[in-house]
Amino acid sequence: MQSVAETLSELALATGFSGVVRIDLAGEPLFTEAFGFADLRHGILNAVDTRFGVASGTKGLTALAVMSVIESGLLSLGTPARSVLGDDLSLIDDSVSVEHLLAHRSGIGDYLDESELSDVNDYVMAVPVHQLASTADYVQVLGGHPQVSSPGKRFAYNNSGFVILALILDRVTGQRFEDIVHERVCVPAELTSTSFVRSDALAGDMAQGYLGAEGLRTNALHLPLLGSGDGGIFSTAIDTHKLRSALFENRIVSAESVRLMTRPRSDVPDEQMRYGLGLWIHASTSAVMLEGSDAGVSFRTVHDPAAAVTRTVLANTSAGAWPITREIDRLLGM
Repeated sequence: MQSVAETLSELALATGFSGVVRIDLAGEPLFTEAFGFADLRHGILNAVDTRFGVASGTKGLTALAVMSVIESGLLSLGTPARSVLGDDLSLIDDSVSVEHLLAHRSGIGDYLDESELSDVNDYVMAVPVHQLASTADYVQVLGGHPQVSSPGKRFAYNNSGFVILALILDRVTGQRFEDIVHERVCVPAELTSTSFVRSDALAGDMAQGYLGAEGLRTNALHLPLLGSGDGGIFSTAIDTHKLRSALFENRIVSAESVRLMTRPRSDVPDEQMRYGLGLWIHASTSAVMLEGSDAGVSFRTVHDPAAAVTRTVLANTSAGAWPITREIDRLLGM
């Protein structure tokens, strides 16, 4: 029978996959391979330690930063967003809490409603992307979106909610959001290659994001200059697996906080998953997931504690990760 490595390598080559695939069993690498180019124009190949954008995978780190700040006593899950936002973003209901935002149950209007996107490569920013260079800058795009449902009533995936969480962290700590994530998540988890980076200042070990498997068009005009709570961090396959270890070894937040984050709050039939606080959860098992999709980015990581398997796919194209992730699910019986 063909091995998992052979099957995935053949599929990667057949689909023009550009990125990194890693599968761990009981904490030890079973398969790690890089494919394609980090920089097509200059012929720079992807490597297993290349840094990729993870889009909404960032939300998991945002949630961990929030839980860390809660443990320090500066917030609680029940803290009303309004108590921190003051007069800003007046259309957000007064009863929207930190917990509502973390669980995608706030009912607030979304500055980037993914259900309305017809193509991941659309230009979706309401302002020129260079105007979004800090979390505070996002206030200009977060406002003007009316509440669409009562807080707590239903699940609705919401990017605005996680930018608002980042803004809340900025204000209650007096630090920049990217520094909070670094100090409270990346340092204790030893994520040495994970950070927010301006899109006009990518380092040599970072993958350009391409709109398709062919051609040189990048995502430079599609995404904010600097990411915030809903997306935009860069990471590696190595760091993604370190994050899994640190999370479940309680090196970032306590076991109680991890329990709260991994307790399903919503069934999401359209995605065939459930949702906790900042983490996707398998529909019928305890496996936890982070995933992201954006122009020039596709990413998914899954940790199944029962099977002791962690698998990650990072791609620097808009949809390149999905054939690989589906095949891994098939091969591993998920």
